[in-house]
Amino acid sequence: MTTAPATTPQAAMRLRELVFGAACAAAVRAAARLGAADALGDTPATVTDLAADLGTEPRQLRRLLRALTCYGIFEELDGDRFAHTEMSRLLREDAPNSLRYISLWCTEPWTWEAWPKLDEAVRSGRNVFPELFGKEFFDYLHSDGGESAKVFDKAMTTSSRQSAADFAAYLDLTGIGSVADIGGGQGHVLASLLEKHPALHGTLLDLPKVVAGADPRLRDGGAFADRARLVPGDCRESIPVAADLYIIKNILEWDDGSTRRTLANVVAAARPGARVVVVENLVDDSPSMRFTTAMDLMLMLNVGGAKHSEASMVRLMTEAGLDVREVRPVNPYLHAFEAVVRG
Repeated sequence: MTTAPATTPQAAMRLRELVFGAACAAAVRAAARLGAADALGDTPATVTDLAADLGTEPRQLRRLLRALTCYGIFEELDGDRFAHTEMSRLLREDAPNSLRYISLWCTEPWTWEAWPKLDEAVRSGRNVFPELFGKEFFDYLHSDGGESAKVFDKAMTTSSRQSAADFAAYLDLTGIGSVADIGGGQGHVLASLLEKHPALHGTLLDLPKVVAGADPRLRDGGAFADRARLVPGDCRESIPVAADLYIIKNILEWDDGSTRRTLANVVAAARPGARVVVVENLVDDSPSMRFTTAMDLMLMLNVGGAKHSEASMVRLMTEAGLDVREVRPVNPYLHAFEAVVRG
């Protein structure tokens, strides 16, 4: 008979905290929806004053804010006052790197129905979204999602703007005269590159509805319109664009078949030696592992997709006809795979 190792109080307490993780996520969502961070200014405020501004019950607001202080979101002071922390400021809508809409997106109502089905997704290998809602994820989002669709658009826009600046600073465009942003959304990355490099020309390719709402700087009459081309299309079907550099940022999260088609279409469109930079969150070798692996599980649930490891991304790129030269961090969340089209 073997004796089980003793459980430390710290391990037991940590697991108890983790299984109540939904309470933390719900508290962040509640604070974002109420606008608590926006109501709190640069100086501490009493719960009574905050509750009056927000139209809430003071006692219940105090309980919400106190719970968030346990995670470093807001700080409780004497005199029944609360103050901002670095994290709580990120919930302000006017913060330069605001995470308000990301916080709302990751806690939208559909997520609370999908997460309990994670074991089913692991058993079956299929996304559970169609069984829950009768439609594939994006069909549901744009037809029945209502407010979720608006939250998604705002979350993706703010996230893209923030990472676009980091990527533009990272990218060396020596010898590059033209760039194609494949599946580049509203074109924030492309606009950032055209702003930084006045001689550069660029093309944005994405679905027709997405391209129609491109960054105003890229559209007719915009600051970069004479150097930008907008091409409506699906990169999984074809990429009718010639360029010195192809950028594929945060879109290779579908099934491997879709990823292979996209990479093959880039190789088919490009000349031998053309540069290709794939930018992705990784589920290994990253300081953001908790965030990235959580997103990986969400992709398993809603679209049947996955975040990549460095090895899986290199394998898919190599199979497509790309020579991967190096993998480098763009910021703590993103890695760039630098490659050229094989001759």
